[in-house]
Amino acid sequence: MFFLTEIEHRLRLPPKLLDRPLEDAIKGELESIFLDKVIAKTGLCVSMYDIKSIDGGFVLPVEGAPTYTVVFRMVMFRPYVGEIIAAKLKNSNKKGLQLSLGFFDDIYIPAFALPDPSHIEPHDDDPKQVKWVWTYNDLELSYDDENVIRFQVTSVDYPPIPLEQEEGSKPFAPMVVTGLLNSDGLGPISWWV
Repeated sequence: MFFLTEIEHRLRLPPKLLDRPLEDAIKGELESIFLDKVIAKTGLCVSMYDIKSIDGGFVLPVEGAPTYTVVFRMVMFRPYVGEIIAAKLKNSNKKGLQLSLGFFDDIYIPAFALPDPSHIEPHDDDPKQVKWVWTYNDLELSYDDENVIRFQVTSVDYPPIPLEQEEGSKPFAPMVVTGLLNSDGLGPISWWV
């Protein structure tokens, strides 16, 4: 789920930061550029781990600021296919469930990946949402907001950036994790205690 990746980046350091120690100034700039951003095919940047090297410091013509080539390592989030993860329910609709890890909300469980037979019921609190219920023998087991849900990752996708977005559409997600719940031990943890 979490791993280190090495990145090489050419960084222009603003003159206002030149009074700070070089490594601290560069680390602050790299964090503002990379943290909470998704790098395609790599994952979500979670934390700066360390700086391995800083080269350069050249002031290019008409720039007025030094440019450095920095090699550093970042802690990245990218689950692997087949990994079992526990997350909280964020949203449910006719298409399935949306789960959240707190720092990452683009986890989707499509309706066909829920245990069979599952059906929809009206949500008690919110008329815009629905509640998914799994019928197991004579039991009606529901996916509730307070439950932690264990799911298995089936894919991690990096959709292309849209040129235009329709008004009222959901925000663009640069990384989407898809999972399933139709296997033993998956679903709300309270089901399996």
